Amino acid sequence: MMALEQHSAPVPETLCGPPGARTARWPARRWVVPLLVLVLLGQMAVAMVTTAVQQTPTIDEPVYVGTAAEYLREHRLRHNPEHPPLGKLVIGAGVALADPHVDRSFTGDQGRLGRHLLYESGNDPWRLMLFARLPVIVLTLGFGLVVFTFARELAGPVGGLAALGLYAFSPDVIAHGSLATLDVPAAGFVLTSVWLLWRARRRPRLCVPLAGAALGAALATRMSTLAAVPVLLALTALSVWSARAPEEPRRRALLRAVAGAGVLALAAVAVVWAAYLVVDPRLRWAPEQPVPVVHGLRGLIVRLLPFPEAYRDGMRVQFGFEEYPWQGFLFGRLYTGSLWYYLPAALLVKTPLGMLALWAAGALASVAVRRLRPVAPYLLAPAAVLLAAAMLGSRDFGTRYAVFVPMFLAVAAGCVLAVRWRWAPVWAGALVLFVAVSSLRTYPYYLPYSNEAFGGPEKTHLRLHDSNVDWGQDLGRLADRLRERYRGERIWLVYKGSGVPSHYGIRAGDPRRVPVGEVRGLLVVSDSSVAKATGRLAELIDTSRPVDTVGHSITIYRR
Repeated sequence: MMALEQHSAPVPETLCGPPGARTARWPARRWVVPLLVLVLLGQMAVAMVTTAVQQTPTIDEPVYVGTAAEYLREHRLRHNPEHPPLGKLVIGAGVALADPHVDRSFTGDQGRLGRHLLYESGNDPWRLMLFARLPVIVLTLGFGLVVFTFARELAGPVGGLAALGLYAFSPDVIAHGSLATLDVPAAGFVLTSVWLLWRARRRPRLCVPLAGAALGAALATRMSTLAAVPVLLALTALSVWSARAPEEPRRRALLRAVAGAGVLALAAVAVVWAAYLVVDPRLRWAPEQPVPVVHGLRGLIVRLLPFPEAYRDGMRVQFGFEEYPWQGFLFGRLYTGSLWYYLPAALLVKTPLGMLALWAAGALASVAVRRLRPVAPYLLAPAAVLLAAAMLGSRDFGTRYAVFVPMFLAVAAGCVLAVRWRWAPVWAGALVLFVAVSSLRTYPYYLPYSNEAFGGPEKTHLRLHDSNVDWGQDLGRLADRLRERYRGERIWLVYKGSGVPSHYGIRAGDPRRVPVGEVRGLLVVSDSSVAKATGRLAELIDTSRPVDTVGHSITIYRR
């Protein structure tokens, strides 16, 4: 470690960077770095827009899109209380541009709400879904700029480019950043808050309130980000303490640090309230679904939250979900409940190998290199706490619950370029290139990606299920395949998703509702259903011959 410190590069000075740091030299041609940033974000934009155009609605998207349309047209809080409104308001910006017809007389649950809007109200689901996804795509690209800027402040422009390269080629970020869902927006807001807290070490009066607003945006998008609040409060106090003048009394500096944490909390709470008030200034709350009663410590926590009643009821719904016996699938094993190691194992499968290596090297550098140690708590503690909270959850559904990991660790990976080792740029560049090649090879099938050690995207369904592989995204591709290769044949379909097969021209029967002997022709099964198959469906699959796959998420069998 002593040798590593001796060869460490200086951390570049920034507006809010650590005291005593020096400015890194830019390349002789200053336009090179901005051009490379544009190239990296440009290819990411192409990948996400292509994915958004080609994929049919995933399981969760119709709920968010339908709720967003309800916010815009009826200004009421009724559906989907388990998620706060800000992320859906972002999606709603695209929905507003699409200007869909909304049936104000509709009554039903949130699942029916989205399907009714997409398929039963005279709207074009392809166009509406694309417009709903575009704001999330733009936001995802914006978070890429945060990744680049954060890493550049730590390791110079080359480190920033390395971090942005990992972010821009991350299959998980591309996959979920191209959907009208809440995972990437929530994670990106947390990262933005942490970056601003790092900058608050120099200008706390400006950066702390902004960090609080970013944290509030995360809390107003997904409730799972509440786990990061204690960590960010501690980081706020640390930043304000670090910004103290040498002659300032320690007691006064301590009071300022505590006050800074209070400012962060107040700003975050204000943003959450603002998100609900934007939807309905009168805060009318009439939940469509039953809200479970939560007792004990959880109930006390919910009652103490300084948020609107709709938010607290959403927390109660989330805690209710935690009591449900969900099924999981990992490495060929179907189980009920959750496995604490599920997310680390899934990340190992679905993260490019070069990215895993750079994550480990960057985390080590941030801890081992003296000049980088101040940033280690900012990069590693929030990601570790959020990951631990997700690992304790009851739903083993996918790495989307840990999509903050490729964001935070991309910045950490950039720290490798702050180590003044002769071959560091060469090895880092080679690994980023390896990541890029692995990511480009899976284009445009980013959801079912797995790295080369686990056989690539065509093998992911053997090890994982749900949003890791098959989230209902390939119904449109299935319709095209059936028209092109299997026109006129009898179709039996087991589809796991929110799309309506008949809308895409798929006329199929349910093989689970007839005797096994009557199922003849093509048996089409979503791979998540294959993973969980039991009883009659398992018998049908075992006695059929696989002949084709669609998008690495749907298997076609012949009987």
